[in-house]
Amino acid sequence: MLINCVAYQDGKKLSDIPVADISEYIILPNAFVWVALKDSSPAELAEMQFEFGLHELAVEDALVGHQRPKIEEYGDSLFVVMHTVEVNDDGLHVGEVGVFVGTTYVLSNRHGYEQSFNDVRTRCERESHHLKQGPAFVLYALMDEVVDRYFPVLETLENELWKIEEQMFATPACRTTLEQLYQLKRKCVQFKHAAGPLMEAVSKLDGGRVPYVVANSTEYFRDVHDHLHRINSGIDSIHEMVSTAIQVNLSLISLEDNNVNKRLAAWAAIFAVATGMVGIWGMNFEHMPELQWQYGYPLALSAVLSTCGYLFYRFRKSGWL
Repeated sequence: MLINCVAYQDGKKLSDIPVADISEYIILPNAFVWVALKDSSPAELAEMQFEFGLHELAVEDALVGHQRPKIEEYGDSLFVVMHTVEVNDDGLHVGEVGVFVGTTYVLSNRHGYEQSFNDVRTRCERESHHLKQGPAFVLYALMDEVVDRYFPVLETLENELWKIEEQMFATPACRTTLEQLYQLKRKCVQFKHAAGPLMEAVSKLDGGRVPYVVANSTEYFRDVHDHLHRINSGIDSIHEMVSTAIQVNLSLISLEDNNVNKRLAAWAAIFAVATGMVGIWGMNFEHMPELQWQYGYPLALSAVLSTCGYLFYRFRKSGWL
């Protein structure tokens, strides 16, 4: 679906144009066309390939989708794949944004991502002095917006970890806590698969042999790389803390099991002593001490209760009961 198709010259918007007129505007001096698509069809991409002269391999990747975040260079043009990340009730939802960038055009195509980039277009049109840099600044603005939307996701994962840790120490260790920690670990891995490769790809745009189409905007991509570095560091920290929390939770479960075993062992010892003493007095022999004494039974029962009471006291004092 075509979202919009706009022509710009010298950093200012000329007009919204039909796709058929693209070729008339990209030949103007200091002009470029910015097209936005959403869940494009093969016919729409074929039309854009004809208008902009897109490389067939890049178009094929855009059609297939599910690409790893990357930046590929095709002559004087770039094909950029970025993953969008959103938090929903089922975990993390990962979408994809593909951007074709040439000296006279920018074509963005998003898959599986409902949030628009209208605020990016508004920002670029407001900052006309930056938009004079052409498609390179538009690529930076799109990339910067995608990366900035990572920060709320990172904060959500951090808050989720704090809640689980508070729950872990406030209530007895259980399997539910382990499941929550494991789900959080999976989210971190998903997030890392989106942010990690993108950081590696962006590093190609701020140092070394920079592609021609973005050669005048390296400092902007350096800023994006810095943001991605912070995000990846945050993901790694959460991942490590989750792994530690899993080990702590397992230790708490073991301690809880040990406490249960100690309580059972203490009660077993008390009943074993009582059973042994009663068993001795319960033997059917004719000649037994105090067998004919009228206070023999109360004395035996008092001895059993006193011994069990003393054992209970000792176990209670040592923390076993």
